[in-house]
Amino acid sequence: MRYSIFSLARNALRHHENWPLAWRSPAPKKCYDAVIIGGGGHGLATAYYLARDHAMTNIAVLEKGWLGGGNTGRNTTIVRSNYHLDPNAHFYEFSLKLWEGLSQDLNFNVMYSARGVLNLVHSPADMDAAMRRGNAMRLNGIDAEFLSRDEIARRIPNLECSADARFPILGGMLQPRGGTVRHDAVAWGYARAADALGVDIIQQCEVTGIRIERGAVAGVDTPLGFIGTPKIGIAVAGHSGHVAAMAGLELPIESHVLQAMVSEAVRPVLDTVVTSGAVHFYISQSDKGELVMGGDLDFYNSYAQRGNLPIVEHVAAACLALFPSFGRLRLMRTWGGTVDMTMDGSPIIAKLPVPGLYMTGGWCYGGFKATPASGWLHAHTIAHDEPHSLNAAFTLERFEQGAMIDEKGAGPYAWAH
Repeated sequence: MRYSIFSLARNALRHHENWPLAWRSPAPKKCYDAVIIGGGGHGLATAYYLARDHAMTNIAVLEKGWLGGGNTGRNTTIVRSNYHLDPNAHFYEFSLKLWEGLSQDLNFNVMYSARGVLNLVHSPADMDAAMRRGNAMRLNGIDAEFLSRDEIARRIPNLECSADARFPILGGMLQPRGGTVRHDAVAWGYARAADALGVDIIQQCEVTGIRIERGAVAGVDTPLGFIGTPKIGIAVAGHSGHVAAMAGLELPIESHVLQAMVSEAVRPVLDTVVTSGAVHFYISQSDKGELVMGGDLDFYNSYAQRGNLPIVEHVAAACLALFPSFGRLRLMRTWGGTVDMTMDGSPIIAKLPVPGLYMTGGWCYGGFKATPASGWLHAHTIAHDEPHSLNAAFTLERFEQGAMIDEKGAGPYAWAH
């Protein structure tokens, strides 16, 4: 990180003029060993790990807009591994461990903050589910602590913990290593590191078609011309179904709008991520002082990156029920992200039925926290043409075979995004 500090000081004296580009903007080659569709965190991570771990440096990342302009820049930055079922628990714990060392790995500060993720318990049924999940986490070597209502009240004094609360709090399950990461820093860090390894990052280059020749991938059509490649990795979040359809595939997913919003910036008032399944609400405070909050889906199919007022109203009401003092704050802005929802709540990181075609998608509510592990395992699957043990269960075929990984409870109802 020393170079970055000296570079910051040097350019400050130059009035921040003539900064060097963090990554190149090359014209596309006629062919690559692999093409990654999607220049968000998952796509950039895939390219980085392909180049770093598998010596595949003749790679292109194609992004229809700008880097991180999709869900990477439209999420609420929470990272965690508090899952119940083994495939998800091992996968997300691997991802959290990658988060813990990512700044050093990329030589770029992604601002990982292990402030803890607290899931509130409001009923005996919540208590039972939290205890079962916490015990499963511990059996998998994942940190989990149950806090009483009094312990929570001392830790978060502005949380409504009284017996007269609209949603009485009986306790909560805490994952101390969970927390937040700066979302745009993740895209920038992976982009810079991948570019340094020779990866071509091409923005404003939408894939308009996938060519199949003799039953296998041959390349992609773009406004900049045809780009040949024997391997294509799809990493486009809520547009997974749309892109896969270019290869004649229909995925078992739906695309929905998921909204979030922030308040005006204030001094530090909340140093833990707080979530409530019963209230369908989660909240944390950003490094800039804004309170970042969200709720559930808008529950209509859409590719739009905007939402509707009923969800804003619900989130504001939920916020005031749990944190009455926050009613003095002004809501500054809202936004929506397009999320691809699988039928079992778990992702698809796999080879697809067309030879040479792979995908990472179906992330439902929690794609951001999966970013490093998704890229690492997507890269392994592309390089070896077979999955790693950590993503072996996340196949497309599981929906046909009835081998679902039913973790829908890991979404808004019990464990925030």
